[in-house]
Amino acid sequence: MADLIAKAQMDRRLAAIVQPTIEAMGYELVRLRFMGGKTPRLQIMADMPNGGIEVDDCAKISRAVSAHLDVEDPIEGEYQLEVSSPGIDRPLTRLKDFETFEGYDVRLQTEELVAGRKKFTGQLRGVQDGEVLIEVTEGVIGLEFDWLTDAKLMLTDELIAESLKAKKDGGFDPAQFDEIEEEDAT
Repeated sequence: MADLIAKAQMDRRLAAIVQPTIEAMGYELVRLRFMGGKTPRLQIMADMPNGGIEVDDCAKISRAVSAHLDVEDPIEGEYQLEVSSPGIDRPLTRLKDFETFEGYDVRLQTEELVAGRKKFTGQLRGVQDGEVLIEVTEGVIGLEFDWLTDAKLMLTDELIAESLKAKKDGGFDPAQFDEIEEEDAT
């Protein structure tokens, strides 16, 4: 069973190089895309196993991956390396993502026509026997994971609210910081 982490052959080759480095640091590779153009760009999305990657984490991954890519040198010429979180409306790239985000609104796309269409929007209903279940207007349908070419959470008020709540619950802890020393302005 494939995944949607790296689609193109070049993406899969690069993922094979950087994924062990990312995982050794305690993170997960969510998606990798190499995009050509005037200045080619290597886009890496990573996350903590339980979510919650921060900017400092992305910087650490960027430094480690950059050093590893400098040694392996799989990309000819100059390119930009971009390491980011998957964001609130994250791509779903592994079968476990479809279990984790059950109940959320998603947009899925298949390679071939299924029931007369390739695009499906609805509520994710989990995974059963290798099929991703999605509730659409017609009812719950199952799509083989291998048929999917793209999948992501849809940005909804509920998703935003949950994300903000999770950030607040794991947020600011004054005990983690030194006391602020105030100078007397006299």
